[in-house]
Amino acid sequence: MRFDIVTLFPEIVGPPLNQSILKNAQLSGLINIFIHQLRDWAKGKHNTVDDSPFGGGPGMVMKPEPIFDAVEEIQKFDETKAHVVLMSPQGDRLNNALLTKLLKFERLLIICGRYEGVDERVREVIVDQEVCVGDVVVSGGEFPALMLVDALSRRIPGVLGADDALEEESFESGLLEYPQYTRPAEFQGHLVPEILRSGNHAEIERWRRIQQIYRTHVRRPDLLSDAQLSESEKEWLENQKIDNKRGFNLE
Repeated sequence: MRFDIVTLFPEIVGPPLNQSILKNAQLSGLINIFIHQLRDWAKGKHNTVDDSPFGGGPGMVMKPEPIFDAVEEIQKFDETKAHVVLMSPQGDRLNNALLTKLLKFERLLIICGRYEGVDERVREVIVDQEVCVGDVVVSGGEFPALMLVDALSRRIPGVLGADDALEEESFESGLLEYPQYTRPAEFQGHLVPEILRSGNHAEIERWRRIQQIYRTHVRRPDLLSDAQLSESEKEWLENQKIDNKRGFNLE
């Protein structure tokens, strides 16, 4: 998959993309990431990319000309036409369903907004889709773009190494992930649950599943309506008396 990221601050985007999993994915040829400085398409002595808004108001708005020119030229850098994404608080919520849809594209061209946003004609003419990573406003689209690239890349076969590495993570089944522990078995008087030290893999899997359902119920109950639960699990969930301190009654 190819990513083209258009930004005024390549120094924000570049370093995280060249670390850890994303670095290895690029070295393996599983993904290709190209960062483009928007000012390279700006006109005038000062390479201006923003201007005051028509009608007045605070702040500055990103001008349409540099963005239009950048997208038009970057599209020609590869024979595969890119799906143009604008990182925006007005966009579609980033979740697993959206990631699945975006994975169908071989190439994404991601625009990182700044200031008070982009000229509306950018949205109307050249953007195919707007994506929002959460109900918050941040200084620009760079960090949201990093989240999008990372989340998508992890779903590409081979990026995480183990084929099943993604399956048990939070949200993959519509549930939060179960608690994780490592050595030592006792730390400052706090013990790893006995079931995890038992060696009984069937019971461990059952415990983990129960913990997933319980954690989701307590921390993100909104997810349960779309969670992949069996009929017996749904019935069991309805019948349990929840105690937030002790968890489910497992008897």
